[in-house]
Amino acid sequence: QVQLVESGGGLVQAGGSLRLSCAASGDNIEPYHMSWFRQAPRKEREFVAAHSSIGGYYYDESVKGRFDISRDIVKNTVYLQMNTLKPEDTAVYYCAAWTGPIRRLRDPGAVGYWGQGTQVTVSS
Repeated sequence: QVQLVESGGGLVQAGGSLRLSCAASGDNIEPYHMSWFRQAPRKEREFVAAHSSIGGYYYDESVKGRFDISRDIVKNTVYLQMNTLKPEDTAVYYCAAWTGPIRRLRDPGAVGYWGQGTQVTVSS
């Protein structure tokens, strides 16, 4: 059982940066794929970025080159560095831990554990 708690969200102007953190407890995150999803109002939850259990990095095209996912095994924490933020990045961002084939990285149904979410609002 993994508990995930996100932090670091907030209000930022377009072009600014934020770093989200996801602190895990209950289990070591090393064997899990770790991901970030987001959900904007009236939209479905969508994949943002993933770091696989064997070190692969995956990003949605909409954030590639602007966002950076990383994990700190010692702190049992995952990060999402978000740069050059755009108004369309506004959403609740969720941390996720899961196992299984990496080809399911875009599928919220593959996720075993979710955080409670943190709001990111980008003003124009």
